[in-house]
Amino acid sequence: MTGTAIEIRGLTKRFGNFTALKGFDLTVPRGAIFGFLGPNGAGKTTTLRIMTGLARATGGEVVIEGVRVGSGQRPPIGYLPDTPSFYNWMTASEFLRYIADLHGLVDPPIAALLERVGLGDTGKRKIGGFSRGMKQRLGLAQALLPRPAVLLLDEPASALDPAGRKEVLDIMSDLRGELTVFFSTHILNDAERICDAVGILHEGELLLQAQRDELLARFAQPIFEIDVAPDDAPGLAALAEQVRAQPWAERVDQDGARLRVSVRDVPAARQALLPMLAGRAVHRVEMVGATLEDVFLRLTNNKTGATSAAGRVA
Repeated sequence: MTGTAIEIRGLTKRFGNFTALKGFDLTVPRGAIFGFLGPNGAGKTTTLRIMTGLARATGGEVVIEGVRVGSGQRPPIGYLPDTPSFYNWMTASEFLRYIADLHGLVDPPIAALLERVGLGDTGKRKIGGFSRGMKQRLGLAQALLPRPAVLLLDEPASALDPAGRKEVLDIMSDLRGELTVFFSTHILNDAERICDAVGILHEGELLLQAQRDELLARFAQPIFEIDVAPDDAPGLAALAEQVRAQPWAERVDQDGARLRVSVRDVPAARQALLPMLAGRAVHRVEMVGATLEDVFLRLTNNKTGATSAAGRVA
């Protein structure tokens, strides 16, 4: 699949004096799984509501598969909101039949869709008895029902347990190349697992857009991971402060008995770290590649720092 599925130009949204979206541009290639990343409050849901026509932009435009949103012609999309609602007294098959009738679909593939999302044996069960993960998969089925060219998903896995998240992400991954998937998330591991490309939104501004691998290669910094014995974990805080004071340390984070150190100078870090670890029950010291979370934190921290500095100058 070639060409452009989604093109956003100068998208702006204001609520009174508050600017939620600050005139960003974004392009999504056809057939890609695109992750729209950002913390809660970044403007992801506002963007998706504008893309679906549920909200109006203050400025700019969105074009999906050649159709301008708001032009009177409906773009070929399927949509799953962040908190989908269902009629719990309906069965899964009845609900999809209801959605098919709303779309005016003749002979919809309800049984095949339920099978595809892993609900093939639940068609006659009441939705009220479904788990949250099952409801989310049913939501994916209703979004796929009109055979859209573009699937828009707002935080599709964020409220699920690990097993439910895996099920939903596996379904999304299986759609690669069949249609375009555009989904928002603040769970960076999910995006790293299935995305071809990502865009990072922060306080209504698109910080960048890139292929996932290109992004990691471009912004990745060497990271040392240090694991100590659980009984030695309380002493890591002092070590973290000692490492932060080093000129070669970019960022230091502690997670239980693990320390992650982003470094500017690998040889200097290698030379200095080992003496610092003397006398500790160290289980592992390893240099690893950066993740999307590392890239995201670096970009947003730099942006926040630049904004704060600008505020001080003003």
